[in-house]
Amino acid sequence: MGGRAPAKSMIRRHRARPLVAEASSGRLIGVQAVAPEAGELIQTAVLAIRARMTVEELANTLFPYLTMVEGLKLCAQTFTKDVKQLSCCAG
Repeated sequence: MGGRAPAKSMIRRHRARPLVAEASSGRLIGVQAVAPEAGELIQTAVLAIRARMTVEELANTLFPYLTMVEGLKLCAQTFTKDVKQLSCCAG
């Protein structure tokens, strides 16, 4: 993987925005995860949805580096930033 974070690599491989947010509020209402490592982020996604987090709140949340749950943060950042411009250590 050339030292890249697994989460960013997963996003690039699947070319998807796996987050669904309510247009009026930005509240997270769904997450799609299709990858061998998807199980790692399901519980975090469930907690974010149950806590009624917005994609902005999710994008500003600290996640452990080099984990699949970091992918949730990177995906949330794509709502307001061009992910191509972010480094593997974006935050």
